[in-house]
Amino acid sequence: MSAARPREAGLSEIRFYHLRTTTLEAALPRVLEKVLSRGERAVVVAGSTERIEALDAALWTYDDRSFLPHGSARDGHAEDQPVWLTTEIENPNAATMLVLTDGAAAGDIGAWPMACEFFDGNDEAAVAAARGRWKAYKEAGHALTYWRQDDQGKWKNAG
Repeated sequence: MSAARPREAGLSEIRFYHLRTTTLEAALPRVLEKVLSRGERAVVVAGSTERIEALDAALWTYDDRSFLPHGSARDGHAEDQPVWLTTEIENPNAATMLVLTDGAAAGDIGAWPMACEFFDGNDEAAVAAARGRWKAYKEAGHALTYWRQDDQGKWKNAG
Protein backbone atom coordinates (compact mmCIF):
# COMPACT_ATOMS: atom_id res chain seq x y z
CA MET A 1 0.00 0.00 0.00
CA SER A 2 1.32 3.45 -0.79
CA ALA A 3 1.96 6.03 1.88
CA ALA A 4 -0.95 8.19 2.93
CA ARG A 5 -1.11 11.60 1.35
CA PRO A 6 0.04 14.41 3.65
CA ARG A 7 -3.03 16.24 4.88
CA GLU A 8 -4.33 18.31 7.71
CA ALA A 9 -5.96 16.22 10.41
CA GLY A 10 -9.68 15.89 9.85
CA LEU A 11 -9.59 17.29 6.31
CA SER A 12 -10.04 15.21 3.17
CA GLU A 13 -9.57 15.53 -0.54
CA ILE A 14 -13.09 15.13 -1.93
CA ARG A 15 -13.84 14.61 -5.61
CA PHE A 16 -17.34 15.02 -7.00
CA TYR A 17 -18.16 12.99 -10.12
CA HIS A 18 -21.14 14.34 -12.06
CA LEU A 19 -22.54 11.46 -14.12
CA ARG A 20 -24.14 12.76 -17.31
CA THR A 21 -23.74 10.20 -20.07
CA THR A 22 -22.97 6.88 -18.40
CA THR A 23 -24.23 4.92 -15.44
CA LEU A 24 -22.40 4.47 -12.17
CA GLU A 25 -21.82 0.83 -13.13
CA ALA A 26 -19.95 2.00 -16.24
CA ALA A 27 -18.00 4.86 -14.62
CA LEU A 28 -16.98 3.41 -11.27
CA PRO A 29 -14.61 0.65 -12.53
CA ARG A 30 -12.27 3.15 -14.20
CA VAL A 31 -11.94 5.21 -11.02
CA LEU A 32 -11.35 2.08 -8.94
CA GLU A 33 -8.68 0.89 -11.41
CA LYS A 34 -6.73 4.08 -10.68
CA VAL A 35 -7.09 3.57 -6.92
CA LEU A 36 -5.75 0.02 -7.14
CA SER A 37 -2.94 1.04 -9.51
CA ARG A 38 -1.64 3.28 -6.70
CA GLY A 39 -1.66 0.32 -4.30
CA GLU A 40 -4.55 1.74 -2.31
CA ARG A 41 -7.89 0.30 -1.20
CA ALA A 42 -11.45 1.62 -1.39
CA VAL A 43 -14.80 1.25 0.33
CA VAL A 44 -17.78 1.83 -1.97
CA VAL A 45 -21.03 2.74 -0.20
CA ALA A 46 -24.27 2.20 -2.10
CA GLY A 47 -27.89 2.82 -1.19
CA SER A 48 -29.17 -0.76 -1.14
CA THR A 49 -28.14 -4.40 -1.28
CA GLU A 50 -29.65 -4.53 -4.78
CA ARG A 51 -27.29 -1.76 -5.87
CA ILE A 52 -24.36 -3.62 -4.26
CA GLU A 53 -25.29 -6.68 -6.34
CA ALA A 54 -25.46 -4.56 -9.51
CA LEU A 55 -22.06 -2.99 -8.77
CA ASP A 56 -20.62 -6.42 -7.98
CA ALA A 57 -21.78 -7.73 -11.36
CA ALA A 58 -20.47 -4.64 -13.14
CA LEU A 59 -17.03 -4.91 -11.55
CA TRP A 60 -16.73 -8.53 -12.72
CA THR A 61 -17.88 -7.89 -16.28
CA TYR A 62 -16.99 -4.31 -17.28
CA ASP A 63 -13.89 -5.30 -19.30
CA ASP A 64 -12.89 -8.73 -20.61
CA ARG A 65 -9.19 -7.81 -20.31
CA SER A 66 -9.26 -6.58 -16.71
CA PHE A 67 -9.77 -7.97 -13.25
CA LEU A 68 -10.94 -5.71 -10.45
CA PRO A 69 -10.73 -7.61 -7.14
CA HIS A 70 -13.57 -6.76 -4.78
CA GLY A 71 -16.03 -8.23 -2.33
CA SER A 72 -19.01 -7.55 -0.11
CA ALA A 73 -20.59 -8.95 3.05
CA ARG A 74 -21.92 -11.82 0.96
CA ASP A 75 -18.34 -12.81 0.12
CA GLY A 76 -16.83 -12.13 3.54
CA HIS A 77 -13.11 -11.75 4.25
CA ALA A 78 -13.28 -7.95 4.12
CA GLU A 79 -9.68 -7.57 5.23
CA ASP A 80 -8.56 -9.35 2.03
CA GLN A 81 -10.64 -7.23 -0.36
CA PRO A 82 -8.96 -4.24 -2.07
CA VAL A 83 -12.45 -2.89 -2.87
CA TRP A 84 -15.25 -3.41 -0.36
CA LEU A 85 -18.87 -2.90 -1.44
CA THR A 86 -21.27 -2.03 1.38
CA THR A 87 -24.37 -0.13 2.42
CA GLU A 88 -22.67 1.11 5.61
CA ILE A 89 -20.00 3.68 6.36
CA GLU A 90 -17.33 1.26 7.53
CA ASN A 91 -13.70 0.47 6.83
CA PRO A 92 -13.14 -3.27 7.28
CA ASN A 93 -10.43 -3.45 4.59
CA ALA A 94 -8.21 -0.58 5.82
CA ALA A 95 -9.15 1.59 2.81
CA THR A 96 -7.81 5.08 2.19
CA MET A 97 -10.62 6.06 -0.17
CA LEU A 98 -14.33 6.29 0.50
CA VAL A 99 -16.63 6.21 -2.53
CA LEU A 100 -20.16 7.47 -1.90
CA THR A 101 -23.00 6.70 -4.31
CA ASP A 102 -26.78 6.95 -4.29
CA GLY A 103 -26.69 10.01 -2.03
CA ALA A 104 -24.90 8.17 0.80
CA ALA A 105 -23.27 10.52 3.31
CA ALA A 106 -20.43 10.02 5.77
CA GLY A 107 -20.84 11.64 9.15
CA ASP A 108 -17.08 11.99 9.59
CA ILE A 109 -15.74 12.31 6.07
CA GLY A 110 -12.59 13.86 7.51
CA ALA A 111 -11.57 10.41 8.76
CA TRP A 112 -10.81 9.44 5.15
CA PRO A 113 -7.77 10.81 3.28
CA MET A 114 -9.82 10.84 0.07
CA ALA A 115 -13.48 10.57 -0.79
CA CYS A 116 -15.36 10.47 -4.08
CA GLU A 117 -19.01 11.32 -4.50
CA PHE A 118 -20.79 10.07 -7.60
CA PHE A 119 -24.14 11.66 -8.42
CA ASP A 120 -26.60 11.41 -11.28
CA GLY A 121 -26.62 14.68 -13.18
CA ASN A 122 -29.95 13.78 -14.76
CA ASP A 123 -31.67 13.70 -11.35
CA GLU A 124 -32.51 17.20 -10.04
CA ALA A 125 -32.77 15.99 -6.44
CA ALA A 126 -29.37 14.27 -6.65
CA VAL A 127 -27.79 17.43 -8.10
CA ALA A 128 -29.32 19.61 -5.37
CA ALA A 129 -28.13 17.21 -2.65
CA ALA A 130 -24.61 17.16 -4.13
CA ARG A 131 -24.54 20.97 -4.16
CA GLY A 132 -25.51 20.98 -0.49
CA ARG A 133 -22.74 18.53 0.40
CA TRP A 134 -20.22 20.53 -1.67
CA LYS A 135 -21.12 23.69 0.26
CA ALA A 136 -20.83 21.93 3.65
CA TYR A 137 -17.48 20.34 2.74
CA LYS A 138 -16.12 23.64 1.47
CA GLU A 139 -17.17 25.44 4.65
CA ALA A 140 -15.43 22.70 6.68
CA GLY A 141 -12.17 23.33 4.79
CA HIS A 142 -11.90 20.13 2.73
CA ALA A 143 -10.04 20.22 -0.62
CA LEU A 144 -12.65 19.84 -3.37
CA THR A 145 -12.56 19.05 -7.09
CA TYR A 146 -15.45 18.67 -9.48
CA TRP A 147 -15.35 16.24 -12.40
CA ARG A 148 -18.04 16.29 -15.07
CA GLN A 149 -18.56 13.90 -17.95
CA ASP A 150 -18.46 15.32 -21.44
CA ASP A 151 -20.77 14.08 -24.19
CA GLN A 152 -18.42 11.14 -24.88
CA GLY A 153 -18.36 10.08 -21.20
CA LYS A 154 -14.81 11.32 -20.52
CA TRP A 155 -14.11 13.09 -17.21
CA LYS A 156 -13.21 16.76 -17.37
CA ASN A 157 -11.98 18.68 -14.34
CA ALA A 158 -14.49 21.50 -14.04
CA GLY A 159 -13.29 23.02 -10.78
